[in-house]
Amino acid sequence: MEYHSLLSRKDRLELEDGRTLRLLSALEVLEARREAEELIRDDRERALCANACLLARALERQGRPVFPTGRAVLEAMGPREVAALARRWDELDRAENPSPEEGEQAAQPLKKAWSTRLMSAFAGVCSGRLGPSQQRSGPDR
Repeated sequence: MEYHSLLSRKDRLELEDGRTLRLLSALEVLEARREAEELIRDDRERALCANACLLARALERQGRPVFPTGRAVLEAMGPREVAALARRWDELDRAENPSPEEGEQAAQPLKKAWSTRLMSAFAGVCSGRLGPSQQRSGPDR
């Protein structure tokens, strides 16, 4: 990654209501997952709890967390709002931290286009029949 692109990274997303979503460190994501595991009572709750715990760490107002815990997020927001904010956080994260799988998928059409393109500048250069090499004379023979 170039030095310039490191400086131009966008690690925050300003929301319309004055709140901010910020990218999280790997440790913060792990902590959010662990907190979510404590809240989950059955498998259908997994996504909602995980998103709420993520938002508790990522959602800020004037540089301070809006919610102390994922449980507080669940108490204050409806499931659609949690899902919508989590989706916006995910878009920010994917834009700034693309996975190798996504990069490979995006590169496949380009690879195919390059491998199948017509190379008219070199067409016919190697198509002539190759004959035996001429004998060389001299001491390196």
